[in-house]
Amino acid sequence: MSRIAILGGGSWGTGLCVVLAHSRRKHEICIWVRETSIAQAMEEKHENPSYLPGIQIPVSVRALNDLDETLRDTQIVIGAVPSAHARDVYLKAARYLSPETAIVSATKGLEPATHLRMTEVIAQVFALQFIPQTAVLSGPSFALEAARGDPTAVVLASRNRALAAFLQEELSGPTFRLYTNDDVLGVELAGAMKNVMAIAAGACQGLGLGANSLAALITRGLAEMTRLIVALGGRVDTLSGLAGLGDLVLTCHGALSRNRHVGFELGRGRALPEILGEMNMVAEGVGTAEALLSLARERNIDLPITEQVHSILHLGNSPRDAIRAIMERPLRRESER
Repeated sequence: MSRIAILGGGSWGTGLCVVLAHSRRKHEICIWVRETSIAQAMEEKHENPSYLPGIQIPVSVRALNDLDETLRDTQIVIGAVPSAHARDVYLKAARYLSPETAIVSATKGLEPATHLRMTEVIAQVFALQFIPQTAVLSGPSFALEAARGDPTAVVLASRNRALAAFLQEELSGPTFRLYTNDDVLGVELAGAMKNVMAIAAGACQGLGLGANSLAALITRGLAEMTRLIVALGGRVDTLSGLAGLGDLVLTCHGALSRNRHVGFELGRGRALPEILGEMNMVAEGVGTAEALLSLARERNIDLPITEQVHSILHLGNSPRDAIRAIMERPLRRESER
């Protein structure tokens, strides 16, 4: 029996503890929750009323506010905290982990200050202690749907194939299917970039645009994701899989998408601070757009959709003007990347 610790008591961390409690293998599962009141509610009522109301958490899952107790003798650690807070959490967790611990990042975003992927952040945090065994969990997976038992397929990416195979067996369940992949960079960047595309998709829908516009946005968004990811060393086939196209379709269409919600409200004319002020969960795409543009500029890569999303979020551009700017770009062949 493996001991699994989940770091982060938001919707995805909570959803994962429910899903993994029903995995093929029997596990001892603990979830670390930053807010004491939420941890107490999860322990006493077996529900996370703040982030995943209505979903019953198995009584076997322990919700804790203490990192030491959460991580003691843990074989698998799953990080499900927002990218802006990941480094701080991993720094605090590092003293309790060993070289044998498998660290799985389930965060879909880049560190805002450094533009690093989460596995790069983890590598930096543990550099003076040991080389950590890392993997990435990504793909089309709304927490609510996964937790209530809807069939869900995701990707488990690691350059260590033995580690990937081990985690695939440990974490898979009757409604939670994991596929392995060794393109860590591609899987992580796809998970970050699709959030930006979801903001654009939401803005289109908030403006009242129809299916034509959304189909074009998703298709050209995938081309934009592919352009950057391949230039940085990722693989094209990753973008056609669950971490790429699968997650992009989900987050651009799905009503549960936080990033799509932000875009939708922007399209309706609301201000970003007002939208974010009403949300109790993080929309990673808001902070990711600038990081992606920085990576693209270093390599002279054109990201027109990301650039316009950034202009809406941070430069005061209107969604309608942003769409017009994209449509009025110079004409070109579809195959041009």
